Amino acid sequence: MEVYCTRSACPRPQNHFADLDDTAILKSVQQKYCTSCGMPLILVGRYLPQKLLGKGGFGAAFLARDRYTPGIRKCVVKQFKPAGDLTPSQIDTAQKLFEREAEVLEQIGNQSNQIPDLFAFFEITVPSLQAGKQDRFFYLVQEFIDGRNLEEELQEKGQFSEAEVLEVLTEVLKVLKFVHDGGSIHRDIKPSNIMRHRNGRLYLLDFGAVKQVASTASTSGSSTGIYSMGFAPPEQMSGGQVYPSTDLYALAVTCLMLLTGKEAIELFDGFSNQWDWRSHANTSNTLANVLDKMLQSAPNQRFGSAQEVLTALNTPPASPAS
Repeated sequence: MEVYCTRSACPRPQNHFADLDDTAILKSVQQKYCTSCGMPLILVGRYLPQKLLGKGGFGAAFLARDRYTPGIRKCVVKQFKPAGDLTPSQIDTAQKLFEREAEVLEQIGNQSNQIPDLFAFFEITVPSLQAGKQDRFFYLVQEFIDGRNLEEELQEKGQFSEAEVLEVLTEVLKVLKFVHDGGSIHRDIKPSNIMRHRNGRLYLLDFGAVKQVASTASTSGSSTGIYSMGFAPPEQMSGGQVYPSTDLYALAVTCLMLLTGKEAIELFDGFSNQWDWRSHANTSNTLANVLDKMLQSAPNQRFGSAQEVLTALNTPPASPAS
């Protein structure tokens, strides 16, 4: 069995242990250590990372196996280990976001079949590669969604049809209604954070940027500056108050990308400060008008809730006066 070392500084993280191909040994062995750096490989004695899925400034994500389940099921292990060039305040903010993701998944993942379940959240302290020091790693283990995200789909198949975009829009709106009704704002809706399972079900991923909505408008509802460029509306980019309509704006930008096959920056006219996308897609007036309203610069000019958008999509256009 291949086992991947999760120490970011490991010079050779791939390990192979032939004995772990025996299920009886896999389930009973106490621990395995990286042959290159000595890092414990079986996390909290249970999870075996096998493949690096991606990495960034705040850590990495791995495809792993849970040896304490009957089918040794696949799962995703996310590791928080910020890059060394961050300031203490940046590290503190990032750690709080990581912990927040675990809290949100624990609260709502088990209540929705379109949000990954949380399986575990833990910390590991191990001897550092620098003599006399210790390294701390934080891990989050969540459900593995076997499929592709919409960014990958778009790159492979090209523009989505209106029917395909309507399916994405409707399904994600249902998830957002659930998230917003629970008092949270996702704040990072984009194609790479929407995953389609092999069975066709759409999932909303990456709750690391999620924010609780203050019960009353106040500075406590302001943004921390976590967003994806091109998808965030003006109030989020300026660090101001965020609302359910903040997510609706980002979802509309996502739909524009799927409809046109173009990046957000190609569809926004900076001179007029307006979205200019209709000439790049063939859509019904109903869908186009709904998207345009979701894309208004001022939050109070957009739909106020996911349910309002769903209602608008299902309301037949008014007949012309006779």
